[in-house]
Amino acid sequence: MENDPLINLKGMGLEEYSYLKQVVAGMNPGQTQNFAMFYSERRKDPQEILLFTLLGFLGVAGIQRFITGQMGMGILYFLTVGLCFIGTIVDVINHKSITLEFNRKAAYESAQLVKIMSNQGTENSL
Repeated sequence: MENDPLINLKGMGLEEYSYLKQVVAGMNPGQTQNFAMFYSERRKDPQEILLFTLLGFLGVAGIQRFITGQMGMGILYFLTVGLCFIGTIVDVINHKSITLEFNRKAAYESAQLVKIMSNQGTENSL
């Protein structure tokens, strides 16, 4: 646990940590370190998503959807003022699940990147 590079990620909950432990289960320490580096650059903090969601009440709705890669929903929220604030209210309540969904995708992509790098390293050493 003392050498766990995942434990230092800001705003990480137990559910996200458990998921990440499953993702890195088959990785060696070097791969885990690379994964943590790639993932930490891509992941979003739930508090940041909440802050961007709250900006929707000031007339700039949908920023949280753009940040989490949901461009269509971001445009819809922007053009409809957060679906007349109802969508913004729902996102304030569900900001943790929105963030967790995005972070799971980011973890998967980071793990795939580490695997590709490991495979290329193996091929180069042959």
